[in-house]
Amino acid sequence: MSTPATDAAPAAAVPSRPRSVLLWRLLALFYDAWPALALWMLVGTLFTVAFTFSGHATRENIAPFSAWQWALWASNWLVTGLYATLSWQRGGQTLGMRPWRLRLQSRDGRPLRTGQLWRRYAVGTLSLLLGGLGFWWALWDRQRLTWHDRASGTQLVRMPRVR
Repeated sequence: MSTPATDAAPAAAVPSRPRSVLLWRLLALFYDAWPALALWMLVGTLFTVAFTFSGHATRENIAPFSAWQWALWASNWLVTGLYATLSWQRGGQTLGMRPWRLRLQSRDGRPLRTGQLWRRYAVGTLSLLLGGLGFWWALWDRQRLTWHDRASGTQLVRMPRVR
């Protein structure tokens, strides 16, 4: 026979703040630096070949702050953005997010959109240029969101371990 005490569902403890995934974000960012570095080497090689064939001496380097240098930086930023946004669009994960079971999703539950993902990438870049300030922001944010999460309407979730 049941009693009123056993029939009542236990009150679910509602955490005041979600668990932080900052450590996992930083580890994923470290992992993603490796494919990004490979892409940068490929772009750099293409620029070196183009620079040499444009009439410059074989041993001459691209001058700092020249148009060639700015184009190289912009190309590296774009190719890294393509890597990230296409990865997020295809499955919500980059290579670096997979071992840590992180997945990107839209906070409103809708499918991830290209503009939303590029906004995330651009604000994330700004955050890194400011010493990671937008990442560290997640430590004080009530919902544990970074600047790029807030700006893009996305969030990272940690998926349960599959056994």
